[in-house]
Amino acid sequence: MTANTIEPVANPRAPLFRRLPVVSHFNKSVGLQRFMLVVGLVLTGIFLLTALAAPLLAPYGFAQLSDADGNFPTQQAPGGKHLLGTTVGGYDVLSRMIWGTQTALLVIIVAVVLSIFAGVILGLVSGYIGGWLDRVLVVVADAVYAFPSLLVAIVMAIVISGGQSSLLGGILAAAISITVVFIPQYFRVIRAETIRLKAEPFVESAKVVGASNIRIMTRHIYRNATRTLPLIFTLNASEAILTLAGLGFLGFGIEPSSAAEWGFDLNKALADTTSGIWWTGLFPGLAIVWTVLGLTLVGESINDLNDPRLRGRKRAGGGNSPAPVDNAAITAEVRTP
Repeated sequence: MTANTIEPVANPRAPLFRRLPVVSHFNKSVGLQRFMLVVGLVLTGIFLLTALAAPLLAPYGFAQLSDADGNFPTQQAPGGKHLLGTTVGGYDVLSRMIWGTQTALLVIIVAVVLSIFAGVILGLVSGYIGGWLDRVLVVVADAVYAFPSLLVAIVMAIVISGGQSSLLGGILAAAISITVVFIPQYFRVIRAETIRLKAEPFVESAKVVGASNIRIMTRHIYRNATRTLPLIFTLNASEAILTLAGLGFLGFGIEPSSAAEWGFDLNKALADTTSGIWWTGLFPGLAIVWTVLGLTLVGESINDLNDPRLRGRKRAGGGNSPAPVDNAAITAEVRTP
């Protein structure tokens, strides 16, 4: 076995498109698993398309209060020019719901990408090098779990923006707090995979031929250790949406003049519920449920398909046997409080 030999991560003969994470999981799914995955993909796809096409879909700007006919009426019931009504501040509910998808997507990208970048690097170094560095990083990662993500978000909002709800401060506060909480999750999963992989024969062969530690980690271990990232990404993306909404609901979100944010709109709609004005809070809440449900269904479906015990049921029924990847404990690892 040569130094360039690595553990296969997918069928090398399959086309690249069929080896993509979601596509490969769809091909392995069957019955209820496939139904959940399809529903989750549809909901998530609509969320992504809405965020990308928000300038074309939204009838008004997220902070627009008037048009050629004058100022918008406040708390107007759904109908006419305002299909989902208006808020107490005179904002169009439909427009803010659509523009809010962009804010949510931006927080997901910033928070989760930063978490993956830092968590993967720390996990590779800790798992491969070991020693005192590994012990220190493990202790720090475990300590982070003692802090609720929403509490960290509130502190970050005050530190970054001085309690002022701006676009920069709101998004950075949510994204940084989510990043701090999510890094240990990626760290623990990648570290566990690295410890397992560094004992494999192909790593030993690389050492024999004189490959450096950096080359072994980046060339041989990295590709095999990161196969579970799509699962963790989807689960963390839904949690990022809830953290952002919670931050806005508590008054540390983003001002309506800076960006549209569903949690802030829910906060302003609290007083409307006792007056029978249901539309100002219903539709932002539905947007949160829609997005979180879609991402959660995708994540849970991927987790089921990565679980060898559940995959065994499909093989028993005559389905194709997938690659032997043992990811049964990933969800428990990620969700450990």
